[in-house]
Amino acid sequence: MTFNNVRVFCVSLLLCSGLAASNGENLDIETVAEGLEHPWGVTFLSETEMLVTELSGNLRRVSNGVLSPEPIGGVPEVLFAGQGGLSDVAIDPNFADNSLIYLSFSAPDSDQPKLNQLNVIQARLDGNVLVDHKTILKSDPPRKTAAHYGARLAFLADGTLLIASGDGFNYREQAQGLDNHFGKILRFNTDGSIPQDNPFTTTPDALPEIWSYGHRNPQGLVVTDGGIVYEHEHGPQGGDEINLILPGKNYGWPAITYGVDYSGAMISPFTKQPGMEQPFKYWDPSIAPSGMTIYNGAMFPQWQGSLFISALVPGDVRRIGMQDTNIIEEEILFTEFGRIRNIVSAPDGSLILVTDGENGKLIRVSAK
Repeated sequence: MTFNNVRVFCVSLLLCSGLAASNGENLDIETVAEGLEHPWGVTFLSETEMLVTELSGNLRRVSNGVLSPEPIGGVPEVLFAGQGGLSDVAIDPNFADNSLIYLSFSAPDSDQPKLNQLNVIQARLDGNVLVDHKTILKSDPPRKTAAHYGARLAFLADGTLLIASGDGFNYREQAQGLDNHFGKILRFNTDGSIPQDNPFTTTPDALPEIWSYGHRNPQGLVVTDGGIVYEHEHGPQGGDEINLILPGKNYGWPAITYGVDYSGAMISPFTKQPGMEQPFKYWDPSIAPSGMTIYNGAMFPQWQGSLFISALVPGDVRRIGMQDTNIIEEEILFTEFGRIRNIVSAPDGSLILVTDGENGKLIRVSAK
């Protein structure tokens, strides 16, 4: 493993306790849980307890480093196909008082079973069961494809919920329209109503829940303590992006892009157009960004304010060093774990890596 020209060779990563961080200090690497079936989303309920989604449809609890053998009950049936399934999980800003959580998932459309939708629900965690389900979103229109759901959840400081909704792969042109949920970031109150200060509430024929548009497949969504919203999304072949999200803005897909179609065909001859936002950063070739966290912990003070982005291809973590809203460095970390589906910051300042696939693991990275 290489960190700023420091190379450490390990026979087994899980037994290697001397990995070097970018400042030269050692890292402890610990497998917290394994045997997870396509893990995707992670949130902390407390300093010692977290919830993990499995794309196949289970919501799992990890307490004091132990994976509960029994999934949490009351989770809706999901469409586990293609890129679909049980995706993200987030806790309510007032979770300590109301025990509310939010789940995003794909499910068949109740009126047209051959079609499916991105759904988001609110439910109350009562022991080991979800009760009092409330639907926040059923994406419209339904789609035939089981791809490009987006599905990330994040809360703004005012308690409103942001939902990333992908372009459905075959519906990319609709990302430029304001009458649908394809390729959008949406904003709701936690009771499912629409905030009155959303940018398109008075725009004729626009869906009032739309907060930004022109996205492809957004799977990273974080909000800084200062209220800045960063999003990342998969490009096609090339052109993965980080965006600084502002309400009402158009982020260009597919009218502008730094990538080409998987066949090599041109999607658009333009990388810039008036009225369309430029990415904060883009990658070409693609890295397949999957999750994202902004680090504010005390365990690694040299990393405070950095964006950490998990990536699937070839499989690593990108640390994006920030100064205000400017990128000052990019560092590639944790290349030996393979495809990394997500990365989250733990309350104690450690980082949790989520590996992808049928035998997914939660790996804790902490200071030695």
